[in-house]
Amino acid sequence: MDAQGPSPSDPSAKSTRTEAPPPRSLGSALPIFSKLAAPLGITLVIALGATFAFSLERAGTPSFWAWAVLPNVAFAGLGLARARRDGELRGWLKFVWGDPTRGIVSAAVMVGAALAFVRVVAPAGSPRESWMARLYLQFGDPAALRDHATLVAAAIVVAAFAEEVVWRGLVTRLIAEAIGSRTAWLWAAVLYALAHAPTIYCLRDPVAGTNPVLVLAAVALGLVWGGMARAFGRLTPGILSHIAFDWCVIMMFRLWGPGV
Repeated sequence: MDAQGPSPSDPSAKSTRTEAPPPRSLGSALPIFSKLAAPLGITLVIALGATFAFSLERAGTPSFWAWAVLPNVAFAGLGLARARRDGELRGWLKFVWGDPTRGIVSAAVMVGAALAFVRVVAPAGSPRESWMARLYLQFGDPAALRDHATLVAAAIVVAAFAEEVVWRGLVTRLIAEAIGSRTAWLWAAVLYALAHAPTIYCLRDPVAGTNPVLVLAAVALGLVWGGMARAFGRLTPGILSHIAFDWCVIMMFRLWGPGV
């Protein structure tokens, strides 16, 4: 009786060794990059829109609002159509009693944080105060905003709704399909901030230099609204929070200058 067992050359023999998985090749990574091309493309297009919107010659003009809002509206339309195709639209926009409270409370906390940020980073009388002045110059004269409050409210509602659909809906979903849903909302917040990167240069000041205010705000707000979308599994609380926050900092509790 042969006690030596199967020969190493026997193809029927099973190896007990655990072999390391083969190294990941560039070819295996290409599908991920191809799936990320869409969210990166969206970021680039919206960043180009921000470059035009926040240029000095468009400060306080209707073209500022057009360039700031319409690119997001266009992608939001694509996002809504895709969500409807995939059966996600109703879940995205589902309304639950308590959503207005969630939106208002979260917006109030963020307005308070924004006021504290300005006091520390760009206090009145410091050279960095011009960062806030340059930002608010884009929104227009407070008297004009007050005279056209209805149009401003409509623009804020449309812009906030579109941004939430694009960044917390479409972009987050596209990233999740590429790398998984666990960290997709974090990467979407990063891209949301990158879409505002041109404002670092566009809103610069001769004395204070390049202006990081809007990018820093986008990081913080993107994390909050992205976290809300992930926690509640819906976009509605974040949409309401976004609308309330924008209305407060533009019309009610302005972070710089005279009130509306």
